[in-house]
Order: sequence, then C-alpha cells, then structure tokens
Amino acid sequence: MNPRIKEVHPNDDYTLTIIFENNEERIFDVKPYLDKGIFKQLKDRHIFNSVKPFLGSIQWMNGLDFCPDTLYLESKTPVPAAHWSASSLSAY
Repeated sequence: MNPRIKEVHPNDDYTLTIIFENNEERIFDVKPYLDKGIFKQLKDRHIFNSVKPFLGSIQWMNGLDFCPDTLYLESKTPVPAAHWSASSLSAY
C-alpha cells in the first residue's frame, strides 16, 4: 500500500505539492486532467486552491478527489533548485 497524504499545497502552475505520511514530498501535475470531464471545474482558481487533505487523500470544496495511489504513483520528487544550472535550463 502506498503512503497516504498528510499535507497538500496548491501551486500557481496547477500542480500540487504533497507531503505523504512517510514525510516524502512529491509534486502531482493536475494539468493533464483539466480538460477531462468533471476535472474541468479545477480550472477555476478558487476551486483549485481549495484543496485539502481528506481521509488519506485530497478533496476540493466541490467534492472532487483523486485516488491516493494515483497521487503517489503519478507524482514526481521535486528537483532541488541547487541542481538547476544555466546549461540545463538552456535545453528549454
């Protein structure tokens, strides 16, 4: 079983910074879901920013949620700013 969510923080780029019960910090990108079905509602910044931890997962004020396993398995470990260099950024 994957760890459950302890904290969640919405980011300006439609990602979520999630702290799991094992104290792992990961970034979940919500953008791929924003054009799908009921998740279109999350384009509303007020709704997106309302995300809270809920029963080991997350939930928004309108009741939308994600499976905690999806949040863990599809999230990425953040790259510390110290690892970015001018040469790595020039590729973008």
